[in-house]
Amino acid sequence: MTVEATAATGHDCYHCGNQVPEGAPWSITLDDRARPLCCPGCEAVAHAIVDGGLASYYRFRTELPERPDDRQAVRAETWAVFDDAGLQRQFVHPEADGGGVHATLAVDGITCAACAWLIEHRLNALEGIDSSAVNLTHHRVRVSWDPQRVKLSRILAEMAAIGYQAQPYEPDEAQSRLQREERMNVRRLIVAAVGMAQVMMFSIPIYVSAPGEISDDFLALFHWLSFALATPVVFFSALPFFRNAVRDLRTRVLGMDVPVSLAIGGAYLASGYAVLSGTGEVYFDSVTMFTCFLLFGRYVEARARRRSGHSGNAMTGVLPLSAIRLTDEGEERILPASELAPGDRVLVKPGHGVPADGVIEDGESSLDESMLTGEYLPVARRPGETVTGGSQNVESPLVVRVTHAGREARVAGIVDLTDRAFASRPRLARMAARMSHLFVLRLLLVTACVSTAWWFIDPSRMLWVTLSVLVVTCPCALALATPTALTAGHGQLRRRGVLVTRANAIEALSRLDRVILDKTGTLTTGRMALVETRPLGDLDEARARVLAAALEASSEHPIARAFHPHRDATVRARNPVSRTGQGLEGEIEGRPWRLGKPDFAAPAQPPSPPGEGQWLLLAEAGEPRAWFMLQDHVREDAADTITALQALGLQVELLSGDTPEAVGRLAARLGIVTWQASASPEDKLARIRSLQAGGEKVAMVGDGINDVPVLAGADVAIAMNGATDLARTSADAVLLSPRLARIVEAIEISRATRRVMRQNMIWSVCYNVSALPLAAIGIVPPWVAALGMSASSLVVVGNALRLNRFRSAAAPFVPTPRLVNA
Repeated sequence: MTVEATAATGHDCYHCGNQVPEGAPWSITLDDRARPLCCPGCEAVAHAIVDGGLASYYRFRTELPERPDDRQAVRAETWAVFDDAGLQRQFVHPEADGGGVHATLAVDGITCAACAWLIEHRLNALEGIDSSAVNLTHHRVRVSWDPQRVKLSRILAEMAAIGYQAQPYEPDEAQSRLQREERMNVRRLIVAAVGMAQVMMFSIPIYVSAPGEISDDFLALFHWLSFALATPVVFFSALPFFRNAVRDLRTRVLGMDVPVSLAIGGAYLASGYAVLSGTGEVYFDSVTMFTCFLLFGRYVEARARRRSGHSGNAMTGVLPLSAIRLTDEGEERILPASELAPGDRVLVKPGHGVPADGVIEDGESSLDESMLTGEYLPVARRPGETVTGGSQNVESPLVVRVTHAGREARVAGIVDLTDRAFASRPRLARMAARMSHLFVLRLLLVTACVSTAWWFIDPSRMLWVTLSVLVVTCPCALALATPTALTAGHGQLRRRGVLVTRANAIEALSRLDRVILDKTGTLTTGRMALVETRPLGDLDEARARVLAAALEASSEHPIARAFHPHRDATVRARNPVSRTGQGLEGEIEGRPWRLGKPDFAAPAQPPSPPGEGQWLLLAEAGEPRAWFMLQDHVREDAADTITALQALGLQVELLSGDTPEAVGRLAARLGIVTWQASASPEDKLARIRSLQAGGEKVAMVGDGINDVPVLAGADVAIAMNGATDLARTSADAVLLSPRLARIVEAIEISRATRRVMRQNMIWSVCYNVSALPLAAIGIVPPWVAALGMSASSLVVVGNALRLNRFRSAAAPFVPTPRLVNA
C-alpha cells in the first residue's frame, strides 16, 4: 500500500499523515478530490507542490514528511519548498562536465522576444548562474547554476520578482497550463470581438449620417452604449497588455506592450472624458477594434507556436506511465515506468508503448517509431535488436531487457537538446530583437514630437493623431518576424525527423557550400558483418574470432558489433585501449594483442591484405595471427541523397579512415568526386580548417567517437540516428531517422526558414517606415491604424505558417539496396 493511499484514509492529513482537527478548513484538491490537511503549514507546502506541477510526489513517495511548523510555513519563502533534495531529484540534473546542475523551468507570462531577453539578463546577473536560455517557442527556460553558490528558490524568486512565475517543467502540468491559458485567451478574444461588433454597430450610423441628421439624444445614447461595451474590453480583454507594460516599465525594458497600452488606455480615457463632459471626439470603436485585432494576431501566433511545438512537448510525455515487469519466476507486475532500472525485463503487449530503451529478448513484431523518427511506416524488430522507449508495439508481444530507463532513455534527452537549441539565436533573430527594443524607444520619442507639433497645428486633433501614430507603428510585426519563422522551421524539421540542438544551425544550414560525409555508419548502415576469417600459423578460426571479440568488447565502434556473436565470457582483454583510426590493443592471458590496420597491428613488418575489401589484422606481440574480412551495407538512399545535395549547388565530399580501395570504390558508386581515405581525425579536422580558411561553410555528417573532433570543428555538425552519445551532444542537429535524405530536407527547410525571416523583417520595416509619416500628418484615423497594425502582424504570421506546408523539391528516391566491401 502506497503512502498516498495510507494518507488518504480516514481523516489523516494528506500531506503529513497527522490527525485532522474536527472542522478544519484546510484542504488541497488533487485528482478532482478534496484532500484534508491538518494545518496552514501543510496547506502551504501542499499547494506549493501541487501548484508547482509536482503532484506525482504524493503518488510515489514512500515516507510521510514531518509536519511543518505553522508559523514557520507562513513566514517561509514562497519557493523554498523546491530546495528540498528529494523533490529536486525529479527535475534537477548534473551537468555533463560535473561542474554544476541544470533544470528546465516552465514560465508563465512570456509574450515576445523582450521577455526572453529580460529573463536571461536578470538570471545571468545572479552570482552562481552559469547560463540561462529561454525557449521562446515552448515558454521554458533552461538554467544552469552552481548549487553551492545559489539556491533554486532564489532563481524562482528572482523570476517572480520581475513578473514571471516559473516552476519545474512537467509535461502533463505544462500541457494543462497551456490549455488553461488558451481558454482564457479565447474568452478575452470573444469579449473583444463581441464588444467591437456592437460598438461598430453604434458608430457606423454616426460616420455615414450627415451633420444634424441624428438627434443629440440618440447621439448621446450611442456614445453611452459604446462606453459601456468598451469598458469590459479594456479592463478584461486588454488586461494582459497593461500588466506587461507595467512590468516593462518597472524593469526599464521597453516592449511592444508599452505603446499598445498607451494607445488603448489613452483612447479609452479620452473617449470616456468626452462622453462624460459632452465635448470632444469619441473613438471607442478604435479602442475595441485595436484590442480585438491585436488579440486575434497573438492568438494566431500562439496557435502556430503550439502546433509547431506540439511534437516537442509530446515527446516529453511519450514514455508510458506504467510498465509490466517480469519477475525471475515469469510473473507479471505492473509498476510505474519511472521505477524501471537497467536489467529489468518488461513485457510489451500489442498496442502498448515501449516504456524504456532496451534489447528484445523474445518475440518479433513491428514498431511504430513515427513519434521519434518521423517515419510513418512501422519497422520490424527481432530478438537481439534494440528498441527505443516511446515507440508503439503494433503486432505481437515482446519481452525487452531494459538498458536505459527514465531520465536515461533516449527520448528524455530530446527535450533537453531542444531547449539547448534556444541558448543561442540566429544572427537575424538577434538583429530583429535589437531592432524591436530600439524601435519602441524611438517610437515613443517620435510620438512625443508628433504630439508637440499637433499641439501648435490643431490641438483638437492632437490626441487622435498621437494615438494613430502609436497604433499604426506598433512593432508587433517586427517582434513576430523571426520567432514565428523559427518556430515553424523547428516544427517542420522535427516532423521530418531532424532534431536541431542549436538554434544557429538553421542559419548555418541555409548558407552551406559543402557537405562532408563519413563512411562507416553514415553512408553505410554501420552493421558490419564478419564474412571471412583467415588464420595464420597454428591459430584456428574459432580461437581467432574469440580473441578479436575480447578486444572489441569495450568498443562502441560499428566494427565491434561484427564480433559480438563470437564473445566468450571466459576470455577477457585486460587494459583495452582504443587507438583512434588505427585499432585496439590489450592483454589477453598475459600476452599483448592488437587488432586493426596492418601497420598498427604489426608495425615492424606490416603484411599486405590478402585481397580487396576491408581487412583487419590480428597480431600477437607484433606477429600476424589472423585476417578478418568485414562487409557493410550502403544506405538505400545514399546515391539519391548525394545527387540531391549536388542539385542544391553543394559540393559533396567523402572523408574516411578506411583503405583507399574501399573508399574509392564507394565514392565511384555514389558519384562523389572528392574523397580522401586513411584519414585520421586530425586529418579530417585539418581538411575542415583548410576549407573554412578558403571561405567555405562546411557541414560534417558522422556518427562515431572518432568523428567528435571534426564535428566540433565544422560550421554545422550533423549526427546520424545511431551515433554515439558523445557525437550526438557535439552535434548541431541529430537525425532521428536512418534516412540520409533528411539532410537534404533539412537544408531546404533551413533555406526556406531564412528566406521567410528575411521577408518578414523587410515587410515589417517597410510597413512601419511607410505608415509612420501617413499617421503623423493626420491622414490615418485610429480605426484604420488598428486595421493596418493587425494586418501587418497577420501577414508576418501567415508568411511563417507557409513553412508548415513545405514540400521538398528533391525527387523521391527508390530504395536500391547495395552491398560493398567497406
